Amino acid sequence: MEKVKDLSVEELKVIIKKSVEKTIEDYIEDIIALSSPNYIKSIEEARKDYKEGKFKDLEEFLDV
Repeated sequence: MEKVKDLSVEELKVIIKKSVEKTIEDYIEDIIALSSPNYIKSIEEARKDYKEGKFKDLEEFLDV
């Protein structure tokens, strides 16, 4: 594993650029999803089901 002090300026720029691009891409996906009425409705339904106990624990789901 490289240490920051071992990176060139250009290598560090590439790492930062890729991180920023990925973060922006994630935000855009979130904005698109949150502007979908069906997506919002599915979140509301999932929260309601959870409050009503209509869910399975991971162990129960995986049968472990």
